[in-house]
Amino acid sequence: QVQLVESGGGLVQAGGSLRLSCLASGSTSSIGAMGWYRQAPGKQRELVAAVTSGGTTDYADDSVERRFTISRDARKNTMYLQMDSLKPEDTAVYYCNARVRGITIPTMYQRQGGYWGQGTQVTVSS
Repeated sequence: QVQLVESGGGLVQAGGSLRLSCLASGSTSSIGAMGWYRQAPGKQRELVAAVTSGGTTDYADDSVERRFTISRDARKNTMYLQMDSLKPEDTAVYYCNARVRGITIPTMYQRQGGYWGQGTQVTVSS
């Protein structure tokens, strides 16, 4: 089993920045790709960014890629999401996700599964 704990959410004005962190514990050697999903009110949860164990990254779209940076520190068992130039439409609950080795990033877009954190609220005011 893997436990994930997010931190770093909060309220920020448009144009501001936040950095989310996700600390993994438990059977961390089983973790392959990790990612950040978000769920806005009334919408489905969607993958925002993902990173493989080897450090390959992927972003949901160009807007996210221009403003967000996903990274992970294997020594600290921690994944990060640096979010800059935040917009009101980025408001959502952000969830940390970890998949077992062998699950690819394309699969992370297609199927929601693996281990989840409790979520952290990000609110961007206009």
